[in-house]
Amino acid sequence: MGALVSKFWLMMFAAKEYKIVVVGLENAGKTTTLYKLHLGEVVTTPPTVGSNVEELVYNNIRFEVWDLAGQERLRTSWATYYRGTHAVIVVIDSTDRARISIMKDELFELLPHEDLQSAVILIFANKQDLKNAMPPAEITDVLSLHSIKNHDWHIQACSALTGDGLYDGLGWIAQKVSEKTP
Repeated sequence: MGALVSKFWLMMFAAKEYKIVVVGLENAGKTTTLYKLHLGEVVTTPPTVGSNVEELVYNNIRFEVWDLAGQERLRTSWATYYRGTHAVIVVIDSTDRARISIMKDELFELLPHEDLQSAVILIFANKQDLKNAMPPAEITDVLSLHSIKNHDWHIQACSALTGDGLYDGLGWIAQKVSEKTP
């Protein structure tokens, strides 16, 4: 019965649609994050080659979410997915101190892209369930997030395995993109 009411509601009051691209280095938890949000469970997957795309509905907002491969040789293709993007989710492995500066460089390379000028930026500080995880304040400093002036941004502590913080981040995106839509 609830599914029928939901379908009727969506037919009568069409959900707004927004595009999100998910980027990050390999093994940061991008695909785990996507499928935890989409299916509510952890799905074991091989490393992404190219992209995964799923549709999420959150508070009557429809998100088309593109999870992009994070291997070094594939990062140059990220820009081909940016057209029409409303939000970028950057997934950070909070335990990977050795490579966080690489993600900083990738982040500051994508920010000025013409197709992302009105996009909001959500940083998921993933793997907060692990003992040696950097807290969000440390990640904020290392990534120089306070220097980002042309985009709304937010950092959200999370664990893709447990789901903690994921919907808080998605809620922030939903609020920000709804504010930007007339």
